[in-house]
Amino acid sequence: MRRLRAVSGFTLTEVAIVVAIVALLLGGLTVTLSAQVEHSNFEETRRRLEQARSLLFAFAIVHGRLPCPARSTSLADEVRNTAGQCTDGSAEDYYGGMLTGGIAGGLLPARAIGFQPVDAEGFAVDAWGNRIRYAVEKFVAGCSGASTLPHFTLAANLKANGITCQPRDLLLCKSATGVGGVAGATTCGPGANVLTNQNVVVAVVFSVGRNFAASGAGGIDEAANTNGDAVFVSHAPVPAGAANGEFDDQFAWIAVGELYARLIAAGVLP
Repeated sequence: MRRLRAVSGFTLTEVAIVVAIVALLLGGLTVTLSAQVEHSNFEETRRRLEQARSLLFAFAIVHGRLPCPARSTSLADEVRNTAGQCTDGSAEDYYGGMLTGGIAGGLLPARAIGFQPVDAEGFAVDAWGNRIRYAVEKFVAGCSGASTLPHFTLAANLKANGITCQPRDLLLCKSATGVGGVAGATTCGPGANVLTNQNVVVAVVFSVGRNFAASGAGGIDEAANTNGDAVFVSHAPVPAGAANGEFDDQFAWIAVGELYARLIAAGVLP
């Protein structure tokens, strides 16, 4: 009788080890791909904010003024009255919309400036699909003569008031420490916490980031950006374990000197 040759194979232990190794490799690959996707989304959002900033300059050159913010019910167009004033929206517009003090806040007016990409209702969105926010200064200070308001959102006033007028309210801080994320804040607190002086920024454009934190869920730094006042926080992204909580908001802003310089170069001013 012919003897059967022994058949070699893997034991259950060996198979389990191989499966474990493959799972580890796939898990590491998944983490790497996820990190790459997040980095790509972050960079794409940065690109979109810079695009929005460029389009705001282009709008100002063509129209002689900055646009007003859009509202959740405005089909992504700016909302302003016949006097050129940016009108306030409903309370939900600032997490979405309305800001207090000397600025008007809301959503980026994508339709007015020609921004793409947009969501189903025409609003500008970041790489995570969140609507991009926009705030613009309404009031001014330091004018060499009498000024008529609004200044930055009405072409006739902007030209008549002159380039000595400076913004007076918009402020960017390094953290909410000393500010506390409390609505109505007007300063950054300690001087070392000031990112921009209060007479520098005429408009801000920002993304609330991937986590889209509501009611301060992302920490006090993110809460300061959606509480309806003129004080914002901008710094590098940090994880949830950071002192002031997770932060992934991104900002771009327009300095008053650059706005005046662009309008002068284009022959819009003086």
